[in-house]
Amino acid sequence: MKMLLSAAIVGALLSTSALAASAAKPAAAHSDAIVGDAAAGSAKAAACVACHGPNGVSANPLWPNLAGQGAAYTASQLAAFKSGARKDAVMAGMAAGLSEQDMADLGAHFAKQPARIGSANPDMITEGQAIYRSGDNDNSISACAACHGPAGKGVASAGFPQIAGQHAVYVTAQLKAYRSAERGNAKDPKQLMMQNVAKNLTDAQIDAVSSYIEGLN
Repeated sequence: MKMLLSAAIVGALLSTSALAASAAKPAAAHSDAIVGDAAAGSAKAAACVACHGPNGVSANPLWPNLAGQGAAYTASQLAAFKSGARKDAVMAGMAAGLSEQDMADLGAHFAKQPARIGSANPDMITEGQAIYRSGDNDNSISACAACHGPAGKGVASAGFPQIAGQHAVYVTAQLKAYRSAERGNAKDPKQLMMQNVAKNLTDAQIDAVSSYIEGLN
């Protein structure tokens, strides 16, 4: 049985974290320079529906929800798939023909969609909440809230994505990919930071914090 979580308000939790500060730079230049058109993005999103749902909420937990995600972050990930900086055979094909304007338009469209409200496994809340809010100092694991915020809304201006309500299955897969360095670019401070955070997480911790994240709203 799962239960809905209301996002906890954590006063200034690790907001001055050195890791977060070093990575908190404006989002990718292409998304800053090009203004996305949400209406145009709505039409272009027809190709995304099969996997990500008609409103950016995926029915398959293996595929991420895009609804409510920061426009610049979505555009930056499409650019990464196109360039090969982020690896995924399906997404590489989908992004191959996209222009920077297309990416910005899609980002603007999905940013306007209502974010999914998920739920967490009650048996994992205590451990997941502890990791999300406070990290694990003994094992050099930073708190997720330092960059993604106490409610998981992210910081769009700094390029930190919204993760609240994201499928736990998807979050688990991404954290394990960061842990193995399968995902991430050492030249990108945000990606390097995620690798450094994930490399010391155990499978049990990943499962717990992923479940907690799905329950944030």
